[in-house]
Amino acid sequence: MAKESKENDKYDKRLAAVCGLFCKSCSIYIGSTEDPERLKPIAAGYGKKPEEIRCLGCRSDVRFIYCQTCKLDKCAAGKGIEFCGSCESYPCEDLKTFQAAMPHRIELWKAHERIREAGPEKWYAEMIEKYSCPNCGTINSTYDFKCRECGASPSCAYVAEHKEEIVLQLDQLKKMK
Repeated sequence: MAKESKENDKYDKRLAAVCGLFCKSCSIYIGSTEDPERLKPIAAGYGKKPEEIRCLGCRSDVRFIYCQTCKLDKCAAGKGIEFCGSCESYPCEDLKTFQAAMPHRIELWKAHERIREAGPEKWYAEMIEKYSCPNCGTINSTYDFKCRECGASPSCAYVAEHKEEIVLQLDQLKKMK
């Protein structure tokens, strides 16, 4: 089924993080805007209530606990740049450490390259396509192996491309706890 164009798929700078992440594919964002039940286990892991961890995008006024203390955001603002990939120090050690820490950051280098080549609006449209279920068009997160709406597997092109690496990184993170 082809996905119909939606008004909310237009470029929204609040959902394009300076680090190169696409906020619409974030579990916290999805939980904050569409699926509040998704926030309950995440909030419990932080010892918080679901309403305390809401996020409406990395450049919004309502940001996840982790995003509120983001060094990359403050650094980019201080340098007057929109994305880390525009910095003369790219990729800095902070960004390298950030990228390596979690599976949803696997493609940060590709994201910055694409933003430089095509611009943020085109990259954003490509991310909508990459994270959308090929069956029903629902945007899924890196951690949704099956579509959260229709159950299709894989949930999106990102998961199809990186599932083994995601599972491996998640296993490594569990061992570290």
